[in-house]
Amino acid sequence: MNFSEAVRSALNQYAKFEGRARRAEYWYFALLTSVVSILCQVITMVGREASAISLLLMIVAAVVSLALVLPSLAVTVRRLHDTGRSGWFLLIAFIPIVGGILLLVWMCSRGTNGPNRFGSDPIPAI
Repeated sequence: MNFSEAVRSALNQYAKFEGRARRAEYWYFALLTSVVSILCQVITMVGREASAISLLLMIVAAVVSLALVLPSLAVTVRRLHDTGRSGWFLLIAFIPIVGGILLLVWMCSRGTNGPNRFGSDPIPAI
């Protein structure tokens, strides 16, 4: 799965919280959201002067950031499903330091081989 396929897959399933997501889908989408987030921060910092264009840029940056929240949550839940965990494990991120580390380890882990209770293996058998 390349970058464009992964991003397309994540955006096409933007509100789908069932099923499984491959590591490539998750990490490529995480890369996209990180780059977009950095661009939005830069736009917001540049737009500190009070003009109509800066205000418009700040609004666009906020809308884009908000638009990526739901697909990010959905692909993270599907990635947790691929590792055999419930989507509720996403809440572990609220535990300072330890939660973020655990979530990072789980996102890097290989998914379960074959079908699990959340669906079939997203990596086709060779």
